[in-house]
Amino acid sequence: MSDTDLGTLYVVATPIGNLEDMSPRAARLLGEVALVAAEDTRHTSRLLRHLGLSVPMLSLHEHNEAARVEQLDERLQRGESIALVSDAGTPLISDPGFVLVRELRARGRHIVPVPGPCALVAALCAAGLPTDRFLFQGFLPARTGARRQRLEGLVTHQETLVFYESPHRIRDTLVDIGAVFGERRLVLARELTKSFETFLDGSAPALLVRMEADPDQARGEFVVMVAGAEARESSDSASLEADAVIEALLAEGVGVKQAAAVAARLLGGAKKVWYGRAQALKETR
Repeated sequence: MSDTDLGTLYVVATPIGNLEDMSPRAARLLGEVALVAAEDTRHTSRLLRHLGLSVPMLSLHEHNEAARVEQLDERLQRGESIALVSDAGTPLISDPGFVLVRELRARGRHIVPVPGPCALVAALCAAGLPTDRFLFQGFLPARTGARRQRLEGLVTHQETLVFYESPHRIRDTLVDIGAVFGERRLVLARELTKSFETFLDGSAPALLVRMEADPDQARGEFVVMVAGAEARESSDSASLEADAVIEALLAEGVGVKQAAAVAARLLGGAKKVWYGRAQALKETR
């Protein structure tokens, strides 16, 4: 069978809230494919009904994705095209699909992106934070200790930091952001493209106060954006000396936490800042 006889996997972006954001191309392709691989078939069935479509569906989520590869590849080899969708937005962006796309691409299958809504892009373009460079971290760890450790490793980054967060963890996440980043500027985007779309701007402690005063502000799915660290005189000799001290400690087998403590004692400054710098240096070694 030639490549032209094989089916195509279309990676189709769907609305994150407002159904008017569905592109004509995406809607057309959903009606033309032989199968829709959906994160949650119940959720996607509502979208298909809205579009007036009746298309066979198959679930594909984080727990069964690897097991679905052969099944879906067999259909592509029979010449059937498939649409991959997530519950909302662009598949693979903190959603299932990576394993499938990686395996099919390794086999030489035809994979076509059908771009459209993406929560992190929608949030960034209206947040008023720098977008020339940003670092997307998906969902932060659920446990406080692991979450703070991740945040501490990011505290010296000068890029805008972007996270996704759920309503039942947003307060705990703001507490940890406040503990690590202090009064640094933060923008929360919630309920994007929906009736109650809101952008909240301020420090993490200030936004926590606002949520306590108005619990409705803690509802919905969130995109959390944190301003990057201010550019310091980090290119001067003092910064190079500090990095050299940390590098020497790491080279001697000293752990990141201990290296940060030593740097703080010798050079001054907050231990959590040195922890982030030591972690970054360790990752680049």
